Amino acid sequence: MSNIVFYGVAPHPPILLSEVGGADSRKVDRTFQAMQKFARQITESGAEAVIIISPHGFVFSDGVAINGSDILAGDLKKFRAALSFEYSNDLALVNEIVQQAGKKGIVTLAIDDVMASNYGITTTLDHGVLVPMYFLDRVGIKLPVVSISMSMLPVEELYAFGTAIKDACNRIGKKAALIASGDLSHRLSLEAPEGYSEKGAVFDRTIVDLLAKKDFRGILNIDTGLVEAAAECGWRSIIMMLGAADGEDTDTEVLSYEGPFGVGYMVAVLKPLGGNADSLLESLFDERAKKIEAQRAGESELVTLARNSLERYVMEGKKIKPDMGNSLLLEEKAGVFVSLKKHGRLRGCIGTIEPVTDSIGFEIVNNAIAAGTGDPRFDPVEPDELSDLVYSVDILKPAETIENMSQLDVKRYGVIVRSGRKSGLLLPNLESVDTVEEQVAIAKQKAGIGPGEPVQLQRFEVVRYY
Repeated sequence: MSNIVFYGVAPHPPILLSEVGGADSRKVDRTFQAMQKFARQITESGAEAVIIISPHGFVFSDGVAINGSDILAGDLKKFRAALSFEYSNDLALVNEIVQQAGKKGIVTLAIDDVMASNYGITTTLDHGVLVPMYFLDRVGIKLPVVSISMSMLPVEELYAFGTAIKDACNRIGKKAALIASGDLSHRLSLEAPEGYSEKGAVFDRTIVDLLAKKDFRGILNIDTGLVEAAAECGWRSIIMMLGAADGEDTDTEVLSYEGPFGVGYMVAVLKPLGGNADSLLESLFDERAKKIEAQRAGESELVTLARNSLERYVMEGKKIKPDMGNSLLLEEKAGVFVSLKKHGRLRGCIGTIEPVTDSIGFEIVNNAIAAGTGDPRFDPVEPDELSDLVYSVDILKPAETIENMSQLDVKRYGVIVRSGRKSGLLLPNLESVDTVEEQVAIAKQKAGIGPGEPVQLQRFEVVRYY
């Protein structure tokens, strides 16, 4: 039986508090009432510590950060409210979570004030922690707090980190309440902080329905394109919380959901029932490996060449010579981009706008190696990463000059922007790039061209191979 005695999802809009929102806070009264009930349930749970996961702390892409200060403190002054908070940190639990996460191969840091200063960050508690804690304070909960920052790790690792929280609580015998702090879509209306998208409401309905039905696997498997389109800040916190409940029978209740300001606020609880349930942890990693295996079984000859090129170079430091015997295309000349992804996220992308070698085959070999070892945005690929990588190869057609952005189409055309000696390129049909304006802005940013600088535009088409 787990020592985590309460699981909950809490929104964190400062406007929820009358000290911040004034009369506007009445528009989220359902959420306020639900959070009061939420806090009372923690009081009744017998928790000896509160663990809260916030998406607004020091968020890392390759690991998890935990606040390691002796005293956890923060305020809501930037929201024009005279509200201050201070809690003791349960450092024994912090250190045990770090240890248990390390056993699962997840880099986890306890960041104290000295380390925070070195990183240029602060250990001051953010509103993702403070707004939920406001309601705990109101019902008189005076417990040590552990503040964990949400991470951009892949879903499987986030879930595994949750199991490390559970293992840590069990190991030191500490009963804890675990809160996943996060709002849902920020794109529910035209007035929403991130603008409107019809996918915002779709995402929110999906999360609410899946949680109500205890379909935790469904939450883990939500399409990442939908997640991006929703502009949410709670999905990953929820996944980390669900990992802590892995293998435990729970009952779920959505206490409230509303979105009057264009942002979705859900209050929900998972009640431990004391029994066992099927664990998802091992199957998540097995399924991920099988997906990669299936994709490689059906990959094109060009992608196989890219993969073999990088694997040989990383493992042996040698550059292979492409075999031109099976594909006439490999003997042609064209610009080529090779892209690498790891668990759905870009891991490297390097290419040539025009050919710089005698054939597409050699372009692929050179650019695959460069994507894995020379993309300045990423560290070089390590040998133990090779089995997790998936590849795509884009063969570029000749670029043509255009007069303005009306002649672009983000799905069909890539774009090249030029200003003097500076130039930048963005491929077509990229996830999360939905408009021509975004496409051009990103290309200009890559080139170091200022937002207001005039540019010459070219467009090009590609043939993409997987």
